Amino acid sequence: MSDSPDKRSNEWRAILHVQARVAVLFVPVVASLLLVAALAGNDRKSVPDVDRTVTGSVR
Repeated sequence: MSDSPDKRSNEWRAILHVQARVAVLFVPVVASLLLVAALAGNDRKSVPDVDRTVTGSVR
């Protein structure tokens, strides 16, 4: 039983290694979603306060 703690330590290292690989896969996905959200948020600032239902010929 002297090698049991070493075996458990190696199992935990393997589990953490797999979790780290999965986390690295999600980094580009999250970064791209944040980029899309930032670009989509900038469009709303440039909307003028003009009533688009009224044209120039009908006032």
